[in-house]
Amino acid sequence: MNTIQTQRDTLPADRRQPCEVWTRVMGYHRPVSQFNLGKRSEHRERTPFTERAAAR
Repeated sequence: MNTIQTQRDTLPADRRQPCEVWTRVMGYHRPVSQFNLGKRSEHRERTPFTERAAAR
């Protein structure tokens, strides 16, 4: 039986850097970290989707 082992690389806390998430709101790109509490909650509830290609 074949098994796949995954190795989890971890960095020390002093070498880590936060990941900045940006989104488009009302035509502007803004970092989610600058949203107020209501807008952050709304962002978490969004459902991402992908559009299908148009039929020919």
